[in-house]
Amino acid sequence: MTTTIVRWGNSKGIRLPKPFLESIGLKENDAVDVLIENNAILIKKVASPGHKTIKQRVEEFYGKDFDSAVDENPYAYEETDWGPPAGNEIW
Repeated sequence: MTTTIVRWGNSKGIRLPKPFLESIGLKENDAVDVLIENNAILIKKVASPGHKTIKQRVEEFYGKDFDSAVDENPYAYEETDWGPPAGNEIW
């Protein structure tokens, strides 16, 4: 297939036909790696990492396993008394 390099803002780009992308399972907004190998441009699909669970996010944030992070944060589950209602709240 022959295509043309075109201006895209301050960059340059090429258009890839839809059937070309579908044949390797790529669609709009998919992440790709762009590499130079043997004087050629190689475009590779990036494996999707999927969505992280809240447990995975807590472990990543604290840098330790979930149970240790929760045990070291005793205030996370205590209620806070904000005082009596100040308006027309319904409790």
